[in-house]
Amino acid sequence: MLLATQMERCFSFTESNTEIELADPSATYTPEGVLNFYSQSYPILTTARIVGPEIRDDKVCYRFETTMGTKG
Repeated sequence: MLLATQMERCFSFTESNTEIELADPSATYTPEGVLNFYSQSYPILTTARIVGPEIRDDKVCYRFETTMGTKG
């Protein structure tokens, strides 16, 4: 018998050279919904784009990347 399970999701972004890991607020949110949820607490995410998913340590990981504060 096969048993299907949903993989845990993880979200992260870098601010001031520090990697910040974010908890998944709800499995029902799309990655865009998670980005919108956290942009209220982290204004830097208002200009971010979503990179991923990438499978790491049996988790589906998404990275929020922003160009805010960079030149060129």
